[in-house]
Amino acid sequence: MDFDKSAEYHERAQRVIPGGVCSQVRATAIPCPLYYERGEGSHLWDVDGNEYIDYVLGQGPMILGNSPRPVIEAVKQQVEKGFVYAAQSKNEVLAAEKICEYYPSAERVRWASTGSEAVHCALRLARSATGRRKIVRFEGHYHGWMDPIAWNHPNPHAELGPREKPTLRRCSEGQFPEEASNLIILPWNDLTLLEKVFADQGQDIAAVITEPIMFNWGAIEPLPGYLEGMRRLCDEHGSILIFDEVITGFRVSVGGGQELYGVTPDLTTLAKTLGGGLVAGAVAGKAKYMERLADGTAFHGGTMNSNPVCMAATLAFLETIGANGGAELVKAHTSAISLMEGMRELALKAPLPLSVRGVPGVVYAAFIPEDAEPFVDYRSSLTADLAAGDRFRRELHERGIRITERGIWFVSTAHTQEDVETTLEAVAGALEVMTEEDLECAHVPFSVFGKDR
Repeated sequence: MDFDKSAEYHERAQRVIPGGVCSQVRATAIPCPLYYERGEGSHLWDVDGNEYIDYVLGQGPMILGNSPRPVIEAVKQQVEKGFVYAAQSKNEVLAAEKICEYYPSAERVRWASTGSEAVHCALRLARSATGRRKIVRFEGHYHGWMDPIAWNHPNPHAELGPREKPTLRRCSEGQFPEEASNLIILPWNDLTLLEKVFADQGQDIAAVITEPIMFNWGAIEPLPGYLEGMRRLCDEHGSILIFDEVITGFRVSVGGGQELYGVTPDLTTLAKTLGGGLVAGAVAGKAKYMERLADGTAFHGGTMNSNPVCMAATLAFLETIGANGGAELVKAHTSAISLMEGMRELALKAPLPLSVRGVPGVVYAAFIPEDAEPFVDYRSSLTADLAAGDRFRRELHERGIRITERGIWFVSTAHTQEDVETTLEAVAGALEVMTEEDLECAHVPFSVFGKDR
């Protein structure tokens, strides 16, 4: 493949944009941050004309595939009418009604622009409703980049500390320990430890925030009874349970992780897929908490919140993904299952220990020692060989397959069986050229998680 034009744009970008990228995750793109010209369905084309089967999908949002027609048509109609009114439009009501229909926890919805903003609003609501300060969050989970919550999400180079009290790890320079003074950070999937923390500090805990599935690192599902136990503890101690469904929402089921596992949180944060590819975020939850936003008791604002163009896209997406009992989503799940099964068959013949698993809609592949303990939390997932995973990603990229840097493969409703078969051929080719020398020795680029803290 030729990447000359992308390299030229990246060189120019670095003169006017720090690092040449506008989200740090993009810094690890291979062979350099690439520039894309067009996306259609399950495929992308870069400025050099290279074509890829796309399993990044904008880091998740494009579950209907690139350039979904229902969203495009809705946006085209709206842009002729106006972009921003600093007021309401009917589509924000219609879209909120859809979320209340799909999500068990949703009695009210407040629109935001991003997942980070939605989380910030949910935390403020929880503290307002309880009058408490402490927030429980978990190692390896990601809830946005804002200072009060961006702690102890993946940095595979950092010291972890004891399970009972993990070492505090900031996301970035410019954050200070006092900003995390109201966080209680724990390993995930350890109900006994969570029970102990509630027994000791329950009267101070405003909320527990969790991804229903740990998709930001390792694609780890909750152990049986874990989410239920979390729900019980919050009820017993008057704390609020927040599900961050920015990734799981509309992907593992139309009603997200809470529908899949049958556990209803008090508040839910949504984004990514929500806007059908345009910018949209939301907090949804029980009326008794959400109504605190009605009179400004808990303040939330934003000029671009629920802007008409993004609301048109959001409504079109919600109508499409939920139609006929979620029939469209079944397409993505079917392709993902086929991809997982095919990769597992190839892994059995491979000389390297490739592990493949996932939840419908998302596939995870990593090189893990055969005698490694099962992944149950961030700590156990660190047995994955990041260097071999990076080499695998590079080999796939050379064969026209684009996956995320952390081993997650997002699958869209536009992926076809032909895409799956082409992908499996590329996987077989990549595994064929990899040897044991690739384990723990391939070059890993600058971590998206920054330096050791």
